[in-house]
Amino acid sequence: MNILERIQGHNDLVTLSAAEREVLCQQIRDFLIENVSKTGGHMASNLGVVELTVAIETVYDTAVDRLVFDVGHQSYVHKMLTGRQADFSTLRQFGGIAGFPKPSESNTDAFVAGHASSSVSIALGMARARTLQGQKYDVVALIGDGSASGGLAYEGLNDAAVSDEPIVIVLNDNAFSIDRNVGGMASHLMKLRTKVRYLGMKQQTKSFLSGLPGGRWLTKHLASAKDRLRRMLIPETIFESMGFTYLGPVDGHDTEKLISLLQLAKAMNRPAVLHVMTQKGKGYAPAQEHPDRFHGIGKFDPETGEAISASEPSFSDTFGKTMLDIAADNDKLCAITAAMPGGTGLCEFKKQYPKRLFDVGIAEEHAVSMAGGLAKQGMIPVVALYSTFLQRAYDMILQDICMLNLHVVFAVDRAGLVGEDGETHHGIYDVGFLRHAPGLTVLAPASRAELSDMLRWAVEEQNGPVAIRYPRGGDGNYQESLWDPHATVITHRKGKDAAIITYGRLVNNAIAASEQLAEQGIEISVIRLTCLGPVDFDALENAISGVQAVIVAEETSAGIHDEIAFAIGQKHNISCIDLGCEYVTHGSVSQLYEKFGLDAPALTNKVKEVLG
Repeated sequence: MNILERIQGHNDLVTLSAAEREVLCQQIRDFLIENVSKTGGHMASNLGVVELTVAIETVYDTAVDRLVFDVGHQSYVHKMLTGRQADFSTLRQFGGIAGFPKPSESNTDAFVAGHASSSVSIALGMARARTLQGQKYDVVALIGDGSASGGLAYEGLNDAAVSDEPIVIVLNDNAFSIDRNVGGMASHLMKLRTKVRYLGMKQQTKSFLSGLPGGRWLTKHLASAKDRLRRMLIPETIFESMGFTYLGPVDGHDTEKLISLLQLAKAMNRPAVLHVMTQKGKGYAPAQEHPDRFHGIGKFDPETGEAISASEPSFSDTFGKTMLDIAADNDKLCAITAAMPGGTGLCEFKKQYPKRLFDVGIAEEHAVSMAGGLAKQGMIPVVALYSTFLQRAYDMILQDICMLNLHVVFAVDRAGLVGEDGETHHGIYDVGFLRHAPGLTVLAPASRAELSDMLRWAVEEQNGPVAIRYPRGGDGNYQESLWDPHATVITHRKGKDAAIITYGRLVNNAIAASEQLAEQGIEISVIRLTCLGPVDFDALENAISGVQAVIVAEETSAGIHDEIAFAIGQKHNISCIDLGCEYVTHGSVSQLYEKFGLDAPALTNKVKEVLG
């Protein structure tokens, strides 16, 4: 009997027996492995929250109650249980369901969740709205121990603890974000995990007090004395110190105990933290053994866990290798990452130079400010962050790095379109916000070889701040390096009819378009900028002299088109193709290029259009 097929929401879940829920959890895992192996996605994190999600969706009606995910890559089980099982063949595919919560997709998705540490703040806002409007619904924040390392999480917890708002914070503790968690919070939770179950200890303390002469009266009437005695026997958690009622830790794979404790937390009618211990990748051996690799994975063989297509060398790999090479000769070089040494290519650096790799957890603002301190005292820090996460540290870039012209290098990974992760993960805003930081040099390699050359220059020859933005994945057809810090406008092809100005990996599409146009008797120039800030407008004007029609093609939102038009638009008919002002959906990069007119055929048609 397939129980999963008949589950469409809360009303179906509450009819199940404990035995049926156990069967349901196994069917969910089978469903996840079968479907995600075909589409790719976040595997290990979802396998780890199967029982927890079943319990939450049983206790709460998420069509009415508000379940706020933190990051949201662990929301697949929630989607399965709220009417979207039939759509899983389209997961993260262009036009299909998203890999993260999306309110436009379902009213059971309470909020967008793609970046970490925001769930408590959002949930508290919803709880306060409920109180102000006199409404009745429950609010739950589901936050991982990795997300709890971020500063925003502490801000939310600090406020929620004294708010008197009925709110339940479920802390999903699996000791991982993408890589293994680090920092003080991780250490604190480890101490709690290694002790006897906390609720049992509380009960033992109560029994101990009750057995003393007058202990029953003491237990009943002297709460403060009981708390003092309890604290002598049981160390207080950080959450209790802040003012929360703390429950746990509890086995996150015991559905019935989870349901019981969630009901208890709900009935308390005050701010409460439920500490749940789960295993990332639970129930699927390859994901249990390699939770980092199965955090986000492409299509794979469900029998073996092996990737179906071999991965090509990536820009991240090249970054990591170049860092190793530089570090061997430069003992001032150090690296900073925010919970993802693996994702940014720094695992080998971490092994060879452990004292020079600082993993600060999910704390991008702290990462950048700490880099400022390192640089001010003579080190050369390289901050490796995904473009979409670097956004969170914009103020620190301005105030703590650029204002003092400090020698900090930003390795801006996943710049541009990233594909199936969608709106919250595309790195399409960094060109706009980085170019406005005074004194910051912004570079855009088009190949892995250029990334390596630019990184060496930024570390060894520069004295001020540099940002190098590079895409996810590997090289296109262009694989050489033409990097020259003194000649940052490169002509790849010279033509008399029109010119395409671009940068980064989009040069591959521009060159392909120029070849298609040449077959039709139209000769265009392909001009690439290797430095986006500042732009060498004299050299750019030189490169496009003699053509009237100029197209600026950018894999960004709010890029450099306006500045180019202002600087040289008086002499040229300039038009632009970019990603516009809308949020960009999920889908493969090639599909998104086609959608936004940035693939080779679209660029070919655009040139013909502007030439009449």
